[in-house]
Amino acid sequence: MIPKLSEVSPVQAKYLAFIERLKTSGFQGDTNPDYANRVVLSTDNSIYQVLPQGVIYPSSVADIQLLTRLSNETEFHGIVLSPRGGGTGTNGQSLTDGLVVDLSKHMNKILEVNVEEGWARVQTGVVKDQLNKAVEADGLFFAPELSTSNRATIGGMINTDASGQGSVMYGKTRDHVLELKTVLLDGELISSAAMDEDALNSIKQGSDYAAHAHRVIDTIAQTKQTAINDTFPELNRCMTGYDLAHIRDDHGHFNLNNILCGSEGTLGFIVEAKVNLLKIPTFATLVNIRYNSFEASLRHAKELLNAQPTSIETVDSKVLGLAKGDIIWNSVAEFFPEQPGEDAQGVNLVEYTGDSEAEVAERVKVLTDRLDALSADPNASTLGYTVANGHNNVNKIWGMRKKSVGLLGNAKGEKRPIAFVEDTAVPPENLADYIMEFRAVLDSYGVTYGMFGHVDAGVLHVRPALDLKDESQEPMIRDITDKVVALTQKYNGLLWGEHGKGVRSEYAPAFFGDLYPSIQQIKGAFDPRNQLNPGKIATPFELGADLLKIDEVPMRGQLDRQIPLTNRDQFKEGMYCNGNGACFNFDPNDAMCPSWKGTRQRIHSPKGRASLMREWLRGMSEQGVDVRKESYKTRHTSFLASFVPRLRNTLAKRKGEYDFSNEVHESMMGCLACKSCVGQCPIKVDVPEFRAKFLELYYSRYLRPAKDYFVGSLEYMMPTMAIFPQPYNWMVGNRFTKGLISKIVGFEDSPKLSKHNLKREMSRRGIRLATPLAIEALSPKDRKRAVIVVQDAFTSYFETELVLDVMELLSRLGFQAYLAPYLPNGKPLHVHGFLRPFEKAAKKNLDMLQNLAFYGLPMIGIDPSMTLTYRSEYAKTFGTSRPIPKVQLMQEWLANQSTHLEKQAISVKDDTFHMMAHCTEKTNAAPSIKDWQSVYELLGLKLAVENVGCCGMAGTYGHESSNKATSETIYNLSWKEKVNDPALHNKLVATGYSCRCQTKRMDDISIKHPAQILLEHIKADLA
Repeated sequence: MIPKLSEVSPVQAKYLAFIERLKTSGFQGDTNPDYANRVVLSTDNSIYQVLPQGVIYPSSVADIQLLTRLSNETEFHGIVLSPRGGGTGTNGQSLTDGLVVDLSKHMNKILEVNVEEGWARVQTGVVKDQLNKAVEADGLFFAPELSTSNRATIGGMINTDASGQGSVMYGKTRDHVLELKTVLLDGELISSAAMDEDALNSIKQGSDYAAHAHRVIDTIAQTKQTAINDTFPELNRCMTGYDLAHIRDDHGHFNLNNILCGSEGTLGFIVEAKVNLLKIPTFATLVNIRYNSFEASLRHAKELLNAQPTSIETVDSKVLGLAKGDIIWNSVAEFFPEQPGEDAQGVNLVEYTGDSEAEVAERVKVLTDRLDALSADPNASTLGYTVANGHNNVNKIWGMRKKSVGLLGNAKGEKRPIAFVEDTAVPPENLADYIMEFRAVLDSYGVTYGMFGHVDAGVLHVRPALDLKDESQEPMIRDITDKVVALTQKYNGLLWGEHGKGVRSEYAPAFFGDLYPSIQQIKGAFDPRNQLNPGKIATPFELGADLLKIDEVPMRGQLDRQIPLTNRDQFKEGMYCNGNGACFNFDPNDAMCPSWKGTRQRIHSPKGRASLMREWLRGMSEQGVDVRKESYKTRHTSFLASFVPRLRNTLAKRKGEYDFSNEVHESMMGCLACKSCVGQCPIKVDVPEFRAKFLELYYSRYLRPAKDYFVGSLEYMMPTMAIFPQPYNWMVGNRFTKGLISKIVGFEDSPKLSKHNLKREMSRRGIRLATPLAIEALSPKDRKRAVIVVQDAFTSYFETELVLDVMELLSRLGFQAYLAPYLPNGKPLHVHGFLRPFEKAAKKNLDMLQNLAFYGLPMIGIDPSMTLTYRSEYAKTFGTSRPIPKVQLMQEWLANQSTHLEKQAISVKDDTFHMMAHCTEKTNAAPSIKDWQSVYELLGLKLAVENVGCCGMAGTYGHESSNKATSETIYNLSWKEKVNDPALHNKLVATGYSCRCQTKRMDDISIKHPAQILLEHIKADLA
């Protein structure tokens, strides 16, 4: 039995008092001083981990004004407040040991869009891609491009003055900011934009924080201009935050926004922004050039710039190699062909955009003609190129490039590329020489690294691979950074190109030089007591406080090294999360992560669960627990022997006894186990796997709910119940008994067993059971056309008609179809952490499947989730200890039977259907989605894939009473609109049993499986 974890870092009394005053003063948002929320928001995408005192989620500007005014009261002058947006910073910008103020949960509304004038007004919790999706239909977009655009908030972009791909043409975030609304520390809401002298002088006459700040900044502009001109280099990526060089714009107007943009929450809370929108170019083309060395790709950039592209991005071979092992490669592989003997070490992605197709083609031809000429030179460094035309193809490749950041974190081994010197900017003409010296520095330390970035802007992201769990490697953070700082200054560059300063503000005095005291004056004018995100960019001159130091802020590796290797290895599926935040994708039509989208709580995300798991393991390790041994004990302790202590602990829990494990449990129970994280997370965090291991250990201390036993036993009970299904169907259909089941068992809307009995129907229809005797009786000719359908409990007993239809379809297509004997697959057991029963069920099932596999016949499954269990849960459970028979998804096998299918001479009515794929299938077996399209095309039909997220059911998740509301919320995000679209009536198909069950449950609309539509058309053709 695992011990309780009652000793956690407590919230300081002054912060508890502050939060209580906040709540009693009319604060309408959420306050979370609980340990789970604090742990999850203690990290970002940097190497640091700083535990906050609490997390505040304001719901309005009024909430933030209340927050700041309260902090102005004398008793709360020591309260620290740090704004947070998407939490994707690479330098610890939003990390704090005070209160995190997260604007993304509630303050995420698009307030106004003016298409004619080309601007939008938004709350700063709005995500960049959310805004772009809203204005896409009007042909507009918010220009600064980021790799994290699907989770980065507008507020975060403004606070780091973010930019990325295409910045040579589109500039930085501040170039698109027209007006800001900011709550200052005195609680006043100010509006800032470019202003003339009269407006400036009017503001300066006041007596509040805003007036004082304007006076200080204007004085600096008037008295320090010569020093400013001498200090800051002319770069595309000029100084971000407190930008003295641009206090006045090109028209001579005073613009406070150039001070606020990039200020990282150290001057105030930016709550609203008016931003300009640009016209989406009508045409786009991307030329993908491969090189024999990374240096060659950098040196070629200067010549490429002469061809006047929109942007030039580069990736090295390490990034490219990692992309090949990711789901993203399936969509871009055709543009990066692997020629025999070719070893591409670098790739330049050269983009052209415009509103004239002919003009874009002409500009592209200038480049491709030059590349064709180079191909004739045997000494040329270029290996070849491909051309991607159209926004659809171009965006696929940019999607791969965007994923570079996360992909580097998935490198094998304990040393993984990390962000600490990855954001430097130098004049583009110096970039190649600069990077060669940069690489020499890293080579001198014997570290590997990955590189990618914006060669047109002189910005390259370099991530050295270190293992900060190894204490001996930690000093390299200081050593390498100091050398890179000196190198960057040598090439007249900046240490902070686009990702902000954060903890690396330590080097601000070196880059600001004699102007640093002026920066401190500005900080002091806005934040005299150093309460707003202190230690970053500047400290008030009068206080003499220090900036943070890169090697004095707690690092994630320092905490992770407290977890012994055996414990880390047991839960390795969650140990490598680097905080890139891909799971915070706002897009409701994207599969990852449904529990985050349905709750907007960061504890209910893969990143949140991985953070909690690491902290839970650290707590267990501190108490000397070996989780591997504890798991073994749990599996070999009888139910009765552990019942009394588990009952006692459960009663203590209900009385309020604190145990951090309960907070972790709450997070884990919100997971749908859809496995989208496994396929889409660039680090391949596998929440369902480590969740199952956690639940096994958690329930060694506490009693399980009744629903777990009900769900776990379903696969075993169904064959018996299906013999005479009426009692069960009455029980789940009767209003009174349904209420009892919900209250006692915790299960809602259980589906009814099929009216058809599979065994009886097999006999009646002549469907053959796959037995060794039956298979051995096959002739050589029949054996070539034979296939075994592996049963699963849900389709066999809740959708028996589907199984029968599949068998009939295969027969009509000319195949010899056999149905494997039914045995429990064990998937529901695994989901709920019954790992010993799961292993037992899997072994028995494997014995049967291996006996059938001996004959070499292909095996296929109908339900994606159950079928993919053989590749995932089975493979992880047994490793190399026993072979796992190959069980393909139905469409994977059919797509490979094209020659046979073409001979069937089936002529069906031309028609188009729309498929809604199962989450596990489209994220863990992505190519199989196209396989369904191929099969339909072979048989004369068309199949369009609908872009939807999760349906909200995921096995039995949606049936559990505690999940009902969240399940419906998730369904409404993307599925409801499609299911109820009149244009799609009777045209939708769904591959997942749980998905079909959900549409029936939520909208009383039955959707068929793709195979059933094929059967209908074939039967109609033969009629």
